[in-house]
Amino acid sequence: MKIQGRKKKEKRINRLLLLKDILITLVTLKCTTAICWNLRNTEYGETQIALLYVLAVLLIARFSSRFYFGLIASLLAMLQIDYFFMVPYFQLDFSLNGYPFTFFVIFAVSNVVSMLMLQIRQQEKNRLEAEREKLRANLLRAISHDIRTPLTSIIGSVSTVIENYSKMEKEDSVSLLMDARAEAQWLVRVVENLLLVTKVDGVGISLRKTPELADEVLSSAVLKLKKRFPDAPIEAGVSEELLFIPMDAVLVEQVICNLVENAIVHGGQVSRIGIFVRREKDKALFLVEDDGKGIEPEVQRKLLKQGLYNGLGEEQTGKRNLGIGLPVCKSIIEAHKGELLLSNRAEGGTSVKFWLPLEEEGKEA
Repeated sequence: MKIQGRKKKEKRINRLLLLKDILITLVTLKCTTAICWNLRNTEYGETQIALLYVLAVLLIARFSSRFYFGLIASLLAMLQIDYFFMVPYFQLDFSLNGYPFTFFVIFAVSNVVSMLMLQIRQQEKNRLEAEREKLRANLLRAISHDIRTPLTSIIGSVSTVIENYSKMEKEDSVSLLMDARAEAQWLVRVVENLLLVTKVDGVGISLRKTPELADEVLSSAVLKLKKRFPDAPIEAGVSEELLFIPMDAVLVEQVICNLVENAIVHGGQVSRIGIFVRREKDKALFLVEDDGKGIEPEVQRKLLKQGLYNGLGEEQTGKRNLGIGLPVCKSIIEAHKGELLLSNRAEGGTSVKFWLPLEEEGKEA
């Protein structure tokens, strides 16, 4: 079902791109013809007309997504020049002096620009793929380190209890087993986040968007956070207005949990963490803020681009990273047609805001 849905989505995107290319070609040539019609009786009209059509073909080749639209535009441009601006007017005559050369020049310009644009698009695609592979490699390196440490602790605690069961005090045994349980729970969260990253970092982000009540998503996230961090100073504030937001509730809830978790683990001496949601025009604003030590502007840029899985979290805090990383959170929000921003508060601490549209821009086929 997912493969079929993806194919339908790709077909829909291809149809939209084709329609866009057709509109670009027709509108550009029509506007060029209108401009040239007004210039036809000027002193340098004939020269300007040819140059304007060359420019039109160049623009079409530059902004169309398909290689052949530039070539089609060069053919249509020559037909329009012949029909509207060559004697006899409003007739096609391919025997005019210089016609083949002019056509060859325009066709060559279109071909060269189209090939250059194809090469640029391929280079951009390769660059994005390289960045994706780099992010995946950084993630796997950090995950392997994060998993190895608690596994060693669990094995050590359980082995100690088993080997010294008859000699140890009950309180000591319980303490070691509780430590092992905490490490195992942490591992569960790491695996959950790893599965989420795998879902997000694949070919596109698979969203299951349904209208969700913002208050319920926020309350569910706070409930999970309270179970993990019972002593965390979390304050939640909801909008007086009932906000129904088209979203993948599982992913958005995970984003909220990870933003708060990052504030708890990496925020320093945090005495307050606020989570709020309210309407801003045609969007819903989610705000996660704390009164901790804040983040340096240079580090903020690195976090949004590379996340904590690149080792930055270890260097800055000396603590294990618990979250899925800000780049993945940002990708989830952008897949919802939203936006995520990270900044420092004037009063001290960090503020993370993200916006989600209250209405879907279009239904998928």
